[in-house]
Amino acid sequence: MLDSVDLHIPAGGYAALQGPSGAGKSTFLSILGGLERPQDGTVIVGGVDLRTLSGDELAAFRRGTIGFLFQHFGLLEPLTGLENVELACALAGTSRRDRRRRAADLLAAVGLGGRAHHRPLELSGGERQRVAMARAMANEPRLLLADEPTGNLDEESARTVIELLEELHRLRGCTLLIVTHNTSVARRAPTHLRMVAGTLETR
Repeated sequence: MLDSVDLHIPAGGYAALQGPSGAGKSTFLSILGGLERPQDGTVIVGGVDLRTLSGDELAAFRRGTIGFLFQHFGLLEPLTGLENVELACALAGTSRRDRRRRAADLLAAVGLGGRAHHRPLELSGGERQRVAMARAMANEPRLLLADEPTGNLDEESARTVIELLEELHRLRGCTLLIVTHNTSVARRAPTHLRMVAGTLETR
């Protein structure tokens, strides 16, 4: 349970959130991303109060405004990397031609142009996370939420993923919030947050 959490991240900002298991980090991310509704308080993303949106409006807002990156990738195994990214574009109503081009461009941006037609089981963990990263950026989100994006990766792959996230943040201007247990990852962010027992601390 969260307790009087008060946080403002400016548009285009970059923050990292640490804390022990059970501290409320995932709940906080779910509320910020519009996956859960808070019992009290206000959640404003990009100038929109999420509590005022209906279920359908909230789903549409998530598709067009927020990108999610998870520890366990969340890719659809029967689809290729290109098709996984295309699907995110399709859900937002992008035309077939435009979504194929956009998916290919994003996979190239994360260094997987030559692996676009491989399925997830044919890719390494780091490559799968890069596909997931391209998918998260498919609809040019203003806010990118990354929940333990390096948790299942070896040190070299983790460094590559974080550097790519930072590059996407810098080049595309999205606000980036990373939840991580990795102190070295957290310290890369200009804003370093810590959550303990549902309470947020800024370092």
